[in-house]
Amino acid sequence: MSRITKEQVYHIADLARLEINEEEAELFTSQLDDMINMVEKLDELDTSNVKPMSHVFIQENVMRDDVTVEGLPIEETMKNVPEHEGRLIKVPQILE
Repeated sequence: MSRITKEQVYHIADLARLEINEEEAELFTSQLDDMINMVEKLDELDTSNVKPMSHVFIQENVMRDDVTVEGLPIEETMKNVPEHEGRLIKVPQILE
């Protein structure tokens, strides 16, 4: 017994702006009915001891400690800078 009719499939296709032919309508009718049967089968499971969750994977932030490290010496940095003034790097002006 099919819970989904071809007319419903055509209606859904129309709402989604999809053009489907007779063969596709029959296929989708069967597939949608199979999906409903699968969900009904899942409804039979006893989930009273299952805690509600938002995701199947345990999610937690994995963060490292924020540790300061010695950076590149300023003299070494300035070797690669086209133009600088003391410890400041000069760049072209982008705002007026």
